Amino acid sequence: MNYDLIVLGSGPGGYVAAIRASQLGLKTAVVEKEALGGICLNWGCIPTKALLKSASVFEYLNHASDFGINIKDASVDFDAMIKRSRSVANGMSKGVEFLMKKNKIDVLMGYGKITSAKTIEVENDKGEKTTYEAKNIVIATGGRANALPSLPIDGEKVIEYRKAMSLEKQPKKMVVIGSGAIGSEFAYFYNSIGTEVTIVEYLPHLVPNEDEEVSKQLERSFKKAGMKLLLGAEYKSIDTSGKQVKVTVNTKKGEEVLECDVVLSAVGVKANLENIGLEDVGIVADKGKIQVNENYETNIPGVYAIGDCTPGPALAHVASAEGIIAVEHIAGHNPAPLDYKNIPACTYCSPEVASVGMTEKQAKEAGYDIKVGKFPFSASGKASAAGHKDGFVKLIFDAKYGELLGGHMIGYNVTEMIAEIVSIRKLETTGHEIIKTVHPHPTMSEAIMEAAAAAYDEVIHL
Repeated sequence: MNYDLIVLGSGPGGYVAAIRASQLGLKTAVVEKEALGGICLNWGCIPTKALLKSASVFEYLNHASDFGINIKDASVDFDAMIKRSRSVANGMSKGVEFLMKKNKIDVLMGYGKITSAKTIEVENDKGEKTTYEAKNIVIATGGRANALPSLPIDGEKVIEYRKAMSLEKQPKKMVVIGSGAIGSEFAYFYNSIGTEVTIVEYLPHLVPNEDEEVSKQLERSFKKAGMKLLLGAEYKSIDTSGKQVKVTVNTKKGEEVLECDVVLSAVGVKANLENIGLEDVGIVADKGKIQVNENYETNIPGVYAIGDCTPGPALAHVASAEGIIAVEHIAGHNPAPLDYKNIPACTYCSPEVASVGMTEKQAKEAGYDIKVGKFPFSASGKASAAGHKDGFVKLIFDAKYGELLGGHMIGYNVTEMIAEIVSIRKLETTGHEIIKTVHPHPTMSEAIMEAAAAAYDEVIHL
């Protein structure tokens, strides 16, 4: 069959690109080797949030007396938590299946390989190969867990995120290597349900891409929750020969050997570029990423690439935005380039972490004269009523023009609040305009208005 567009991969980049293409009148197909929705819906964003919700419910039950409710003997059913997570993921995948049918997009199940700038070969589970033609191709093959050469993933004693959300048995002790979003979220989940968790982070702080004040607050919260944090520590080696795994780490105090049941490797994402025909067609990749222009077209005309297999941030919402831009360009539109300086980042541990734009350190290094406003949730009526007083909102403004350079939050539900900051930056709203924008009371979002007021010495509730 001939198509206007074939999308290789059906993750949040691929399926969104396919739907937008269909809306624009392009005859579209999607190639998927495993399950519609890709890693995000099946093994990433969605099922992890289901597990984290189970953990937060358990935490609520354990602190029910704080709210005047007496509950005795709440316990974890680990298998049921895993089953619920898988059920949520399966439901979302079926939702994508419905969207494919609704938008008249053909789903070609099998392993896809680009054989020319206009053809893709799809091999099904029976080994049968079929070649499909397309005027345009979008590569959206995503990524997988990266593995350190000295820390090979065996799926039993050394695992990655897929196995972490489908273990048959809850480990008593876990060592997490890496404290980015994946590492921090799983560390929180397993610690919350009773696993003894140690985090090993090579850099000086947790979530090292975040503002330093946010990182320090998360460290306090994690320590309070009972986690052991080894920061500025270097993983050296692992011994999996015995019943217990032994992890050797160089710390500030010297060498330390950690014993655990399982090690979670959370050291980033690697693009899926192998065996998809890049070399055969001559598509340029560098440092493990496909090289693209601002419309996500590769060096081969008509072949595009989006998402984790390209140099941008490995985030689902970035892949979706890139996919829409790519297909709008294919359809002859003139889409605006994506502003990578205004991409929100979220970590769904407890307390949650959300940010966009420059950190305070980055703003100073860029030469800005800045105003910084910070409002703690301990001064928020809604946060006190909800029992979630940890954390704060921090806003960084350019002192000269009032431009919001960056917003950083840590606390309850802040991943829902960060979108306001993204919109403010998109609309080039000034600090004074934020202060004069009436926020509803009582809400957590009032802290945004209060933080802006704090930057200009106008804060009321602090």
